Amino acid sequence: MNQVLLYCRAGFEKDCAAEIQQKTTEMGIYGFPRVINNSAYVLFECYQDGEAEQIVRDLPLDSLIFARQMIAVTASLSDLDPDDRISPILAVADALPKAGDLRVETPDNDEAKALLKFCRKFTVPLRQALRKQGVMLAKDNPKKPVIHLCFIAPGTCFVGYSLTTNNSTHYMGIPRMKFPADAPSRSTLKLEEAFHHFIPKEEWDTRLAPGLWAVDLGACPGGWTYQLVKRSMFVHAVDNGAMDESLMETGQVFHHAEDGFKFEPTRKNVTWLVCDMIEKPSRVAQLMGEWLIAGWAKEAMFNLKLPMSRRYEQVSYNLDTLGEFLKQHNIPYEMKAKHLYHDREEITVYLRRVKRQHSLNG
Repeated sequence: MNQVLLYCRAGFEKDCAAEIQQKTTEMGIYGFPRVINNSAYVLFECYQDGEAEQIVRDLPLDSLIFARQMIAVTASLSDLDPDDRISPILAVADALPKAGDLRVETPDNDEAKALLKFCRKFTVPLRQALRKQGVMLAKDNPKKPVIHLCFIAPGTCFVGYSLTTNNSTHYMGIPRMKFPADAPSRSTLKLEEAFHHFIPKEEWDTRLAPGLWAVDLGACPGGWTYQLVKRSMFVHAVDNGAMDESLMETGQVFHHAEDGFKFEPTRKNVTWLVCDMIEKPSRVAQLMGEWLIAGWAKEAMFNLKLPMSRRYEQVSYNLDTLGEFLKQHNIPYEMKAKHLYHDREEITVYLRRVKRQHSLNG
């Protein structure tokens, strides 16, 4: 087979399909996406042999906004016998590279997720069988490819693999995070996931260090401010609404009852600018650019709300416009965007000024 399987949020299949179509065309690879509404996955069919492997190797998963995982499909199986599902899988397993891990999973839709209990139980005997056949190494190896079985219905699955150099380390591409009981809103998980996704763990001690100053635009009641306070930062929380009292009692939060679009920091020692305002994405993107151009912040994490249709097209336009705005002002920058698991009708964008020789986008 010559297909690539991409996981996404249910309802965003067309956006994921539009994106993979554009990215592969830019690579000189041609094909077409197969889309089932609300299935939480897209199957991209390549025209030429070997191109699926090229895509999962050379197209950075981090460059895709709407895809959570990217898998080269080697077989599609259906009508598996409930009494012997393993034999048909072993019959097609020789097309897989020697692997160091196995994930038996489903797309993130309600119908498929009902199979998760089965997937967990099936993983152990299948792993043993694949090791016995020599398809998997005797011990888990994080440097080797990962075998994926994606069950889309009882007895129906895709068989394939991802590369550890270019995949999500999370089962189903979903990070597992627990909502902090003392956080003022569930939106706090958006920023926590964003930090995990965009900031390398080995850089947390410097880039998310205690004592840094941050600004949270549209802060109330304080879900995003909570993440900054938890990391012992000091926060200018800007919002006309009321902040959570427990956050104010920390002494780390300074509340400014102002419009986030008009606020200007009085001191130029802000490292982080974060923003989850419900505003037009073009307005928010422009504001983030203005802060970096003025030198008011070094790094920014913000959400852009999505339209009801042609979402990928609109997202691309807003990001391209922001990039051009920064280039016009000679600002070298790094910018990444992702439809994170805890996002819904928005994407999260990470943006920072960089030294010119290290610029990744500008």
